[in-house]
This record gives sequence, structure tokens and C-alpha cells, in this order.
Amino acid sequence: MEHLLNEEVKAIEISGIRKFFNLVQGQEDILSLTIGQPDFPTPEHVKESAKLAIDQNYTTYTHNAGILPLRKAISEFVKDKYKLSYQPEDEIIVTVGASQAIDITLRTILKEGDEVILPGPVYPGYEPLIKLAGAQPVHIDTRQNAFKLTADLIEDYITPKTKAILIPYPSNPTGVTLSEQELEEISSLIKDKEIFLVADEIYSELVYDKEHFSIGRFTSIRDQLIIINGVSKSHSMTGFRIGYILAPSWLAKHILKVHQYNVSCASSISQYAALEAIKNGKNDPEEMKEAYKKRRDYIIGRCQALGLQTYIPDGGFYFFIDVSELGHSSFDIAMDIVKKAKVALVPGSAFSSYGEGYLRLSYAYNLSTLEKGMNRLENYFKETGK
Repeated sequence: MEHLLNEEVKAIEISGIRKFFNLVQGQEDILSLTIGQPDFPTPEHVKESAKLAIDQNYTTYTHNAGILPLRKAISEFVKDKYKLSYQPEDEIIVTVGASQAIDITLRTILKEGDEVILPGPVYPGYEPLIKLAGAQPVHIDTRQNAFKLTADLIEDYITPKTKAILIPYPSNPTGVTLSEQELEEISSLIKDKEIFLVADEIYSELVYDKEHFSIGRFTSIRDQLIIINGVSKSHSMTGFRIGYILAPSWLAKHILKVHQYNVSCASSISQYAALEAIKNGKNDPEEMKEAYKKRRDYIIGRCQALGLQTYIPDGGFYFFIDVSELGHSSFDIAMDIVKKAKVALVPGSAFSSYGEGYLRLSYAYNLSTLEKGMNRLENYFKETGK
């Protein structure tokens, strides 16, 4: 009966991140630095608001776009934080995490034969959704451009089939972000073209040495722009599954139709928790961010001491480490490290073919865990002659 299934579904695979994570689970004494899961507990006041929502029987369906108080809080938050102006009534949709936001956005704007430009290497969650929408991903090699997808690279890949450009920043897996000038050049490139820009800004609250600049500041492309964000990374609320979409009203009303038939609405309890996080927990990410920055700087020092080449991440909590000199595939190297050093990192090949030769290390773990992991990696690389 398998031949009756959707061929696109049969063709896609489980994320390389999860595939490798699952592969090493259950193996004795494996120290995993694989998953981008914040190791901080959800803030207490946010958890209490979720409990209160249950006690007050806020357990029914909500408006398809989410409860209005949450949409108002999001509107005020992005205006205060990023100088963006989106109406809570018809330009904000609360979703089941950023992943569902990306899915329903792509299913709304894409049709058979369209092309979507995105950087390589890149988070593996985009490509399957593009293909399931009938379109084709077009990866651009960013390795010689400090892992940045900039206007000069994009311009050479635009064709009559280009329907959208997807820019995730800060980036997973590299941690790089884009400057105001680089974003302005992208907006100038597309403003007179019939091309959408999808900006995944889920790591926007975890930018270390400068403020996150949202491409939404450039109002000349407002009708072409969809911004994705959420509270998973910023407030350590991954399990609550709350993301949101910012889009012009003419476009949001169509995305909302897909959202309605997909999930009806996001969890009511999670929405009230997110309301508390966004309205009264604006500073919650700061403590986490400071801890991540210390971890980042620690890993930088250890990598430099080992002679490992890695781009210093601007945000998020990932390092993309160059191991191409070892002369083997990233998957084989990762498996060898698991076997000999008892440390799990994600093979770069999980992030498109342009990730080959790299390993992703997540520093969303406490310093004690990172120290143990780096000690094991140090012994491994010394033994391999790196």
C-alpha cells in the first residue's frame, strides 16, 4: 500500500539533527551537545500563568489568530523592541511554534514549480516544507561569504520562478546574523520584484554583541515581507509551542485560512503563558543571554586552543566547526567522535550539502557539561593529530 502515499512525503527524511540525536540515544556515557534546547527552566511567573489559565477554565478554542490580548502584547513588544508596526487585529497570527508558522506561510505563498532561495548551510526544517508545498529549494553556498546570505549572492540566483527568499538570522547552524546595511541591500534588491521575503527571527532575543535589527524596519517591502518569531528560544518555552507571524493584513487573512484548517488555534493554555512572557517577562531572556554569552566565549577559547576553525556566532547557541582537514565525511567524523570520545555533535551534512565538512556544537548546555565535552574533544583531536 505504500505506493499509494504522497511521493513528496516518501521522499523527505527525518531531520538530520534528530536522526543523529536518536542514533546515539541509549549508548552508554554519551555526552550530547546536539539539540538546540535551552537548559533553563521556563520562568516561574510564566508557569504560574499557565496554571492559573487552567484554574480559570481558559481551556476552550480561542480566536483562530489567537487571543487578542496576546496579539496586542506581541504588537507592543515588536514595536518597542524592533520598531515594527503590526496591527493586532489582522496582521498577527499566533501559531503552534515557529515551525507551524513557517509551514502555513509557505503553503500560502507557494505553488507547483516555484523556487525558494535560502542559504546553505541552513536549518533542515525548511526544505521539506518547501517541497511539500510543491516548490523547489535553491540553496546558495555561503561558506566563502562568512555564512551570510547577502544581496550580491541572491541576485545571481533570482529567476522567473523565484517566489520567495528565506533568511533565518541569527542562523541555525552558524549563529551568524545580518547587519542593517546587509538587510537594506536585500530589501532594495527585491522591492520592485514580485518576490516574498520570509524572515525567521526566532533567535532575535539571543544576539550578543549588538542589537538585533529586523528587516521589517524597511517599510518599502512591507507587502512582500513575512516575519516569523516566537517564545521558544527567548523564554525557554519550547514545549509550549507558541510562535507568531507578522504579515500585512491582505496576506495574513489568507495565511489565517490555512492555519484555521490546520490546527484551528494554538493551545489556549500556552497562549496565556506566552501573554505573561511577552507582557511581563521582557527581561527574562537577558539572564539566559548572559549565560549563553559566557558559554560561547568559553567554547571560542577551547576551539582556538585546539586550532579548530569556527566562525564566532553573533547569536543563537551554536558553533559550526570546520573539520574538513580530517578528510572524512562529517557523518563519519561525528560517529568516530561518538565511538572514541563519547561526545555527540551534529554532522554538518544535516544542514544541506554545503554543511559537509563541519560539525554543529550546541552550547545550550551548562558550563560543566560543556567543559566535560570539550575535554573529551580535546583528547580526541590530539589523538587524531589535529
